[in-house]
Amino acid sequence: MIRSQRWKGAAFTVPFQLGFVFLYLLPIGYAVYQSMFLQKQSGLGLGSATKEFVGLENYGQGLTDAAFMTSILRVVLFACVQTPFMLLVSLVLALALDAVTSKVAGRFRILLLVPYMIPGVVAAIVWVNLYSPEVGPLTPLGELFGFDWNFFAPSMVWPAIGNLLTWHGIGYNMVIIYSALQGVPRELFEAARLDGASELRIALSIKVPFVRGALVLTALLSIIQMLQIFNEPALFRNVTPQTVSDSFTPIMIIYNQAFNAGNYHYAAALSVLLALILGVASFLFYRLTSREAD
Repeated sequence: MIRSQRWKGAAFTVPFQLGFVFLYLLPIGYAVYQSMFLQKQSGLGLGSATKEFVGLENYGQGLTDAAFMTSILRVVLFACVQTPFMLLVSLVLALALDAVTSKVAGRFRILLLVPYMIPGVVAAIVWVNLYSPEVGPLTPLGELFGFDWNFFAPSMVWPAIGNLLTWHGIGYNMVIIYSALQGVPRELFEAARLDGASELRIALSIKVPFVRGALVLTALLSIIQMLQIFNEPALFRNVTPQTVSDSFTPIMIIYNQAFNAGNYHYAAALSVLLALILGVASFLFYRLTSREAD
């Protein structure tokens, strides 16, 4: 009977297992397979192309590709600045919602989730138009207060993209952190208040340590998202190609290699390399934060 119940319970995971195999494992395996080959043409390149096995040659080329490595360093530095700022804003909002009644928190929680409900491409298009000096309201508003800013300038592109991603992601991260706050025993707050602790002291000494796991989770998801950023820089490139190049981020390089240059095998190798970098970065971040928690 116990074995039968176990099989019945495992049957509920079949849809997920099938999706994981067909949508993740098989595409990854196919990418690894394609990365082992290379299209070569004989003579002066006028003959038909042949597919040859080259082993790890594409990976070696990717590891020595200065544009690819520079793009990875660029998004890593961006993630190191944008992710802590976004999580700080999300944490402050979650603490503010936890301090009010559940009825008021429910209303504002839905309001803060609205940006996350908007598709990323649509949100990027909206903000690109807001940033536009021709049709957007932000440039005239800045001039009204004496600011001469250009959101498409080289020094402002990353802050503009970071503001877009923060606006789009704070609601999602806030909900995760707020849900973790709901699990904190309320008796601790009452005991702290009886000891004379202020609300700020309660937040810093009780609430924040209790939601450390949620902060680690949201930080990990944000880092993975930052390293795979594509939609926002691609739309910015349509507006300011002189500032945002086609090698601005790793995904943009992979996209151009696959669909513009037609070098699918090299693009597959770069995809696998990026996946490995993401896996290593996620593992190191998790191990580091776990040690700090211990």
